[in-house]
Amino acid sequence: MTLETLRLYCDIVRLRSFSRGAAAHQISQSAASQAVQQLEGELGVQLIDRTQRPFAVTAEGRAYHEACRTVLQGYDQAVAGLAALRGQVSGTVRVAAIYSVGLHDMSRHVQRFTALHPHAKVRLDYLHPHKVVEAVVEDEADLGILSYPQATRAIAVIPLRDEPMVFVCPPGHRLARRRSVAAADLNGEPFVAFDRDLQIRKAVDRILKQHGGQVNAIMELDNIETIKQAIVLGSGVGILPDPTVRREVTNRTLVAVPLAIPNLVRPVGIIHRRNKRFTPAVARFVALLRESGAAPAPPAGPAKSV
Repeated sequence: MTLETLRLYCDIVRLRSFSRGAAAHQISQSAASQAVQQLEGELGVQLIDRTQRPFAVTAEGRAYHEACRTVLQGYDQAVAGLAALRGQVSGTVRVAAIYSVGLHDMSRHVQRFTALHPHAKVRLDYLHPHKVVEAVVEDEADLGILSYPQATRAIAVIPLRDEPMVFVCPPGHRLARRRSVAAADLNGEPFVAFDRDLQIRKAVDRILKQHGGQVNAIMELDNIETIKQAIVLGSGVGILPDPTVRREVTNRTLVAVPLAIPNLVRPVGIIHRRNKRFTPAVARFVALLRESGAAPAPPAGPAKSV
C-alpha cells in the first residue's frame, strides 16, 4: 500500500469512475481496477461494489475514503510546509470550476501558475454550479470558481470580475447589424435559455421583465456551450457573457451585440470554505487569478448582475 494507491482510490471515488480515475493517474483502467482489488485484499474488506452500474462505494469504502483524504491532506501540508522553509511553493491546488469559466480561462492560468511554480500543480475539475459548491463544502476542492457566488455560513467569496452580457444571434439575424439591442426588441423572439434552476436564468428573466422584454423560450439548456451550438444552428437567439462568445464572433459563426440595459453583467468569483487556511500554493493561485482575472474597475453607478 502506497500513498499513490491511496490517491488513486480517492480519485476513483471522487470522480465516480475507474476510467476517469485511471486517466488522472495516466494508467490503464485495468491497472486502476487491479490496484483497488489489491487494496481490498490487504484490508480484508470490499470498498467498491462493482455489481452496480455505476459502481457503489460500500459503507467501509466511504469510511476508508474519508480516512485516506485526511492522511493525504496531512502529508501534502507537511510537504508544502517543508518546501516553504526552502522558499519553494509546492503541493496541489484543487480547483472546481463551472464549464464556461473553466474552458475559456483556466487553461492559460494553470499554465502560467505551473511555469511560475514548477513544484506545484493544479487539479482542475469542470462541474455543474451546484457540484462546484458541493465540492468546496465537502473539502473536495480548495477553491470553486463560478458565477453568482453566494456567501453562506460555510462559504466565503472572493470577487473576481464582472462579465458584460450581450445579445447573441446568427450573422443573418434581423438584429445582427444593430449597434445595440433593447429588451423590447426581443419580444416574441425564439430564445435559447438556461435551465430554470440556474441563477443566470432567473436573473436574465427578471431583468428582461423589468425592461419590457418578453421572449419565447423554445429551449432550456444547462450550459453555455450547448446554448451557443443551438444558436449557431439557427434554433433561436440568446443572452450570454461576452467573453464566452469571443471565439465564435472572431470566426463569424455568431454575432454579439451590446444590450441597451446599463451595466448588465455576470459576476464571477472564487469560493472557499470559511476560515480555511490556504497553503502557500493555494494562496499564490488565488493571487494569480485575481491579477489575471482582470476584474475591471466597477462602472459608475449601480450594476445589475445576472
